[in-house]
Amino acid sequence: MMAAQPGNAHRLRHFLTTEDLSGGAISEILDTAESFISVGEREIKKVPLLRGKTIVNLFFEASTRTRTTFEIAGKRLSADIININTSVSSTQKGESLLDTVRNLEAMHTDLFVVRHPLSGAADLIARSVPSHVHVVNAGDGRHAHPTQGLLDMFTIRRYKGDFRRLTVAIVGDVLHSRVARSQIHALTALGTKEVRVVGPRSLLPAVVETLGVSAHTDMAAGLSGADVIIMLRLQFERMSGALIPSAGEYFDLYGLTRERLALANKDAIVMHPGPMNRGLEIASDVADGPQSVILPQVTNGIAVRMAILARLAGASAAEGRTP
Repeated sequence: MMAAQPGNAHRLRHFLTTEDLSGGAISEILDTAESFISVGEREIKKVPLLRGKTIVNLFFEASTRTRTTFEIAGKRLSADIININTSVSSTQKGESLLDTVRNLEAMHTDLFVVRHPLSGAADLIARSVPSHVHVVNAGDGRHAHPTQGLLDMFTIRRYKGDFRRLTVAIVGDVLHSRVARSQIHALTALGTKEVRVVGPRSLLPAVVETLGVSAHTDMAAGLSGADVIIMLRLQFERMSGALIPSAGEYFDLYGLTRERLALANKDAIVMHPGPMNRGLEIASDVADGPQSVILPQVTNGIAVRMAILARLAGASAAEGRTP
C-alpha cells in the first residue's frame, strides 16, 4: 500500500512509510507541522480541524512517547480519541487482527493509528479498510516508523536548515531499527549531502550501502565533521543471539561521550528517538548537554503528528466525504 495515492504524490490516504514519499511531499508535511507549533503555546491548545472525527490508537506494543503524542495531537485537533488496551482486548481471546479492526470500523472510526510487533501489520490493515478510513503506521516490527522519521526531519530542519549541506551520522543498532530505515529514506529524499551509519558490523545491515549511505565501524571516522548525530537504542528484544560482547564494551566503543562529540562539527546537534539508555548508548552529560535536542524532538512530535492526522482525516472533511 503506497503512502501516497497514485497519480498525486502529495495527496495522502494512508501514512505507512517514508519510502514512497518525495522530498516535496515531506517538505509539505513539515510546513504544515510548522503551522501547528504555535497551538501548543496557546492557553487553549485546540483547533477544530478534526471535530467530529474518531481516531483509534491501536497499539500492540508498549509505547510512551508515540502513543501519548498521537493522543495529544488528535485532541489538539478536536478529534475524539479512543485508546485500545490490547492486553485486555478480544485479540487476547483469539480474535484476528482484521476482525478487531472491522469491529472498530463498524463503530464509525475514521482513522487508525497502529503499532504492531510484526512488520507489515499496518499495511495489511490499510489494504482491508474502506476508502474513507485512514491508517497511520506508528511502528511495525523492524520495517518502518515513519512519523518518528518525519519528526526527526522536522527537528533537523528547525536547527540546521538546508539538508543539502548536512552530514548526518546515525549511530548504533541500525540492523534492528525501524526508525533508522525511516530516517534514511527521508534524509535521502530531502537531498542530504551525506548520510552515514555507524556501529559494529554485527549491527549494520549487510547491504546498507544500497540505501545510499556510507557504513562505518569506527566511531571517529563516522562522527568526524558531522552536523547531526542520531543515536539509536540497542534493541535487545529483537536480537537473536549475542551481537555485542557486553554492554560495557559497547559503550566503550560506540557510546556517545563528550570526547567523541568533539569529533563532530562544533555546532552539531545530538538526537535520540527514545527510549534512551544512559551509559549504554549515550553519556548523561551529552544527553543533557547544550547540543542535545532530544526533548525538543518530543515536543516537535506533537506538531508533526498533528500535521499527518490533519492531512489524512482533514482531507476527507474538506472534500465533503462522509463515512
